[in-house]
Amino acid sequence: MDNYENTLFPPEQDTPVVDPADHQKMMQLAEQLSAAKQEKKELEEQTKAATAEIERLDRELSDLMAKMDCPNFTHAGYTFYLSSRLFASPQSGRKEVLFTALRSNGYGSIVTETVNANTLASFVKERMEENDGEIPEWLSDVVNTHEKISVGVRKK
Repeated sequence: MDNYENTLFPPEQDTPVVDPADHQKMMQLAEQLSAAKQEKKELEEQTKAATAEIERLDRELSDLMAKMDCPNFTHAGYTFYLSSRLFASPQSGRKEVLFTALRSNGYGSIVTETVNANTLASFVKERMEENDGEIPEWLSDVVNTHEKISVGVRKK
């Protein structure tokens, strides 16, 4: 195997004996994984474009329906209707003030504390590194962990 691109080990390493069938299967799986990741990327781009088009058409149709004072209509087997949904979020930098106001006015039950999943995973990993690869006892009864091994792929 002169082509490093299709070999398992860099030329400077001693190469163990590898079954040619296993090597061929691994190369086929690598090609399939690369192709699947590329297809996913293309589909994500198509989804973004479709979402933008849906938003444009939705905005245009809802504006026209409002202009015509038409709250709903049926066409081609579908009922189209105007719907309104309110979105709310804390003002910038005022999250704790909002939480205090909610609690003070008897609505504290809707306030919840959260820990970001990635932050928690990093925290647990750091504690494990400090504790010979084990989750500290004080943490082991309150957190679940699992590891996922996958193949990273990047373009040259």
